[in-house]
Amino acid sequence: MTGPDLRVIAPEDDRYNATLVARSDETESLGYFTIKFDGPAVPFESGQYMTIGVIADGRLVQRPYSVASDPGVAESEGYELYIRLVNGGQFTPLLWQLPLGHRMRMIGPKGKFTLLPDDDRTHLFISSGTGNAPFVSMMRRLAREGHPRRAVFLNGVSYQHELGYRSLVEGWAASGSYPVTYVPTVSRRTAPENEGWNGRWGRVESIVAPVCDELGLTPANTIVYICGNPDMILSAEETLLGRGFPEDQVKTELYWPKGKEPRGGE
Repeated sequence: MTGPDLRVIAPEDDRYNATLVARSDETESLGYFTIKFDGPAVPFESGQYMTIGVIADGRLVQRPYSVASDPGVAESEGYELYIRLVNGGQFTPLLWQLPLGHRMRMIGPKGKFTLLPDDDRTHLFISSGTGNAPFVSMMRRLAREGHPRRAVFLNGVSYQHELGYRSLVEGWAASGSYPVTYVPTVSRRTAPENEGWNGRWGRVESIVAPVCDELGLTPANTIVYICGNPDMILSAEETLLGRGFPEDQVKTELYWPKGKEPRGGE
């Protein structure tokens, strides 16, 4: 554990152009934050990311995060981001201090991790941690447009309480309002926090092959999108390529380049 972050966050600054309008905590270190531009919303495609920041001790501190909300609500509600608090990080300890209504800076969107148009293949979404955010945006958008695509949604976490958007995706699956098969997995089998977990065990990359076998997912009927940490992506991609998936049929979004600082992780 690190000590308290003593940097002073500026309540106002000429560089601020947005406001924190909503926050909901999943755990002590995972939260959903919604930021809204002061002026008109900037259009974005599901899968893209926005960069948010504040001025602390006179310096702009900012990080990029994938948007989890439907692009269709950017104007009315803002941009929802699913974020993990990193102790000792440069940005997230500041974000966790902000009250609702605090001013912020937001720029974007950026990124090319977007859905192919008019693709009726099964969409295999593979994510670790908060890497599920772009997939939630994609599904929310498709649901609103009335053209949901059959999806298999894999999300791997260390502890069961870290399964963000779990109730949303389980609700879609249970009601049939979205044709999704939700496959969460938890990696720390002996942790007391995971007592009572009845789902799959192991890192998400370890369940890719068995899920493909169980659900009949093949290069002929499936396109894959992977988002999360680079080691997971490389492992999952290797598994899929070994099963005959062409490289252009496995879309990836690294949350940070291997060997570098986490993108959106601190």
